[in-house]
Amino acid sequence: MKSEPRFKPTEWALILGASSGFGGAAAVELARAGMNIFGVHLDRQTTMGAVQQIIKEIKHIGREVVYFNINAADTIKRAETLDEIQERFGSSGHVVRVLLHSLAFGTLKPFIARKAEDAVSPAQMEMTLDVMANSLVYWTQGLITRNLMKRGGRIFAMTSSGGHTALPNYGPVSAAKSALESHIRQLALELGPMGITANAVMAGVTDTPALRKIPGAAKMLEVAKCKNPGGRLTTPEDVARMLVLFADEQAIWMSGNVIAVDGGEDIVSYIGQKSALEL
Repeated sequence: MKSEPRFKPTEWALILGASSGFGGAAAVELARAGMNIFGVHLDRQTTMGAVQQIIKEIKHIGREVVYFNINAADTIKRAETLDEIQERFGSSGHVVRVLLHSLAFGTLKPFIARKAEDAVSPAQMEMTLDVMANSLVYWTQGLITRNLMKRGGRIFAMTSSGGHTALPNYGPVSAAKSALESHIRQLALELGPMGITANAVMAGVTDTPALRKIPGAAKMLEVAKCKNPGGRLTTPEDVARMLVLFADEQAIWMSGNVIAVDGGEDIVSYIGQKSALEL
């Protein structure tokens, strides 16, 4: 028996970083729950096949879908995209119910190196912070000033355990994740009176294209699988299903948090202990 859609036909999700990983999975899962999808991504022709597959799947589900292939951190492109959304809505009563920030583009360089060119530069540090943290604020501002998100809106931002731990070459991204979590707290404060919530979602180590770019990614995957109480890695679909739950109207009193969706991975500080069932 087919279940009733969780969301209304007039409700949309705006997903930043919607072509793969968490953003791609969230687009499909939110569509299955009844939401229409705006996707923002930056892909060349070589990776457009995966984007088209996501769009095809959403259309097959029966939801509306519009993707924008732009740089989400570009001020002009951001304004043009939000203006187009506003024009599409017109006086139809459609709203952006969910904003998901899942942008994963930053510099993976150490702070300190023997040669200056091997260390992160000011421009690279600022770019990483702008794309992976500050852009959340600017997209939110654009939605609110255009009255595209109203009471009941949900803002989510993908963070990671790297926001509170140190990893080789991860310094700029770690700083961005910390800033992103700070932005979520501030947005929760300022949007609370409007009936809009803001939460960061901390996924466990997940095998995504973004993670594969981190030096030592294979070892990270191996360690995460060993120490996760569930005995496996987190998947994008794990996170997407939780986002559907968090977007529900019953979750109105959950705001300003960093919510772990990792099977308990982050609380485990060592590996190798057998569970009671294995002894």
